[in-house]
Amino acid sequence: MSFTHQGRTIAKVAVIGSGQIGPDIALYFTKVLSPHGVQTVVVDVSDDALAKGRGKLEKKIQKGVETGAFTADQQRRMVEGVTFTSDYDAIRGADLVVEAATENKDLKGRIFGQVEGLAAKSAILVSNSSHLEPEVIFANAADKSRTGVVHYFFPAERNLLVEVVPGADTAPATTQWLLSFYEAIGKVPIPVKSRYGYALDPVFEGLFFACALLAEAGVGTTKQIDVVCKRTFRMGVGSFTAMNLTGGNPITAVGLDNYTTKIHSWFRTPQSLKDKVASGDPWDVPARGEQVDVPDELAAKIRDNLLGAYFGLCGEIVDAGLVSIADLNMGLEIALDMKPAFSFMNELGTTKALALVEAYAAANPGFPVPKCIAERGASGAPFDIPVVLREDRDGIAVLTIRRPKVLNALDQGVFEEIRRRFEECDADPAVQGIVLTGFGKKAFVSGADVNFLAKIENPEQGERTSRGSQVCVDAVQRVEKPTVAALNGLAFGGGIETAMACEARIALAGLKVLAGQPEANLGIIPGAGGSQRLPRLVGIERAAAMMRTTKPIGSETALEYGLVRELVEDDLVGRAVALCREMAAGKAPRSRMATGPMADVPAKLPDVDIGHRSRKVDEILVKAILGGAKLPLAEAIPFEAKCFGEVCGTADMRIGVQNFLKNGPRSKAEFVHR
Repeated sequence: MSFTHQGRTIAKVAVIGSGQIGPDIALYFTKVLSPHGVQTVVVDVSDDALAKGRGKLEKKIQKGVETGAFTADQQRRMVEGVTFTSDYDAIRGADLVVEAATENKDLKGRIFGQVEGLAAKSAILVSNSSHLEPEVIFANAADKSRTGVVHYFFPAERNLLVEVVPGADTAPATTQWLLSFYEAIGKVPIPVKSRYGYALDPVFEGLFFACALLAEAGVGTTKQIDVVCKRTFRMGVGSFTAMNLTGGNPITAVGLDNYTTKIHSWFRTPQSLKDKVASGDPWDVPARGEQVDVPDELAAKIRDNLLGAYFGLCGEIVDAGLVSIADLNMGLEIALDMKPAFSFMNELGTTKALALVEAYAAANPGFPVPKCIAERGASGAPFDIPVVLREDRDGIAVLTIRRPKVLNALDQGVFEEIRRRFEECDADPAVQGIVLTGFGKKAFVSGADVNFLAKIENPEQGERTSRGSQVCVDAVQRVEKPTVAALNGLAFGGGIETAMACEARIALAGLKVLAGQPEANLGIIPGAGGSQRLPRLVGIERAAAMMRTTKPIGSETALEYGLVRELVEDDLVGRAVALCREMAAGKAPRSRMATGPMADVPAKLPDVDIGHRSRKVDEILVKAILGGAKLPLAEAIPFEAKCFGEVCGTADMRIGVQNFLKNGPRSKAEFVHR
């Protein structure tokens, strides 16, 4: 058995190094690849490291069983799917090799010198380095075209982000496959150009350095600075605590010294860090539950200092052209678990952000004021941080909704961005058609961001909110060029509503849960056109049953109903692009939605069991479905908005939304039916 992705087959993965991170990388591989029969091999020269690594992996899997994350059968398969060995010959024939040894260029070079002759001739060889450039690691590789860095973050089995860093001689096809492969197995990869430290570690280590400088200057204690750092950036832990947890003192000391010449002269290893490395002692940080007193004036001084450093560090990364603003912003949030810099600057105001950076630079010789921040701050304009990304493929624009932390959920800002993207592509003469898809393997769009629904206070505001979404979705349907929605995972609520505005939809085969309108669970009804477009695509009775019971349908049922045009086993977006091109060339039939009133609208709908759901909301939903079906689509959509507004005047809407926010999507709201 094997795992095939974009023409490359993976039957064996090798992880070299059974130290701190290697077993965690292996754990993730066996979790996602053992169901396909892929074997993961962990190789290390130390039997002690191998024993500890296996124990660590098995302990984490057992904990997953205890929490319900894994079944006993998954546990057995995952454990059996990993081999720990000191025999390098076990690498023979591996299709993907991930080296996770000590951060030493000579050691890494020797490892790959041995591995290159053992792995399959077409194998991709990557290093989980945290700092070293690919050109340095693979300087002596015979075939550099299939090499690169894939930088994991702590803890590697749970932290989804990876930096994919190609070297000067890495083949573009290798880089593209790695990005696509890691997305396909559930990670969040970002492409980063080669430079020592890549994109995120200079921020992580630079912020720590800023904290250390404050402590050395006596501005505050390490405990106080740690508390303010955590609070300011909404981090799980402060910088000093993070160093203790990751054992990062030695590697950070090396990194900061190298940044002095590799990035700019502000960086250096502070004496306090040198002392910690020499002694092996941890930083003095708050104990769990400990309350640390930080007077307001001191907290403000520390906060402003750290903000200036943080914004400046991130701006320098962008100025250097290592990564896009959108990718860096997302990476900061996922990999480093902190409030992303460019969203933060937009929130504060870019003029204020510039002032903070300038103040920090004035007090810290060698610290630059990034050009990107200077330009935005001078104008006061916010940074553009797209979440709907565009990639053109020979005349077909591929738009990808990328919000992995919320499974690509939509808020009004995302709806507006979708509208802008479709209008921009429609006006572009080089674009023949448009494909819309979602990032990752779990969700096309998981639905609407419920937080913005909670802000609705009355029926009038509810109707305006619905119309705001509808106008954006209507813009998708107005595009005359072929449009195809590629449903890569579940499409709920606003997600399937947006997809239905595209001319055609295709989906991955075999998804037990693909499409659904779960709004009634929240005490609301579809508000972005779902109650009007779904009946026109699958028929009134089927659509009504889906909306009233909230039961989703899988891929095969969606095909049977006519909700999707075809199912795809692999390379969904590639097939969507091809279909779009065929439609544009007249080689595949067009399928634009009829916009007139529906024929044979029944006087009433069949009875269905709505379970615990609100009878009052159901009454309004039925009115929206039947009333809208009798109208032209252009009138039916605003009619839905009026009905949505009516729902927002019910007690059950408040109950449903608050229950969701407080207890999560699986909790049943106790509706009062009024």
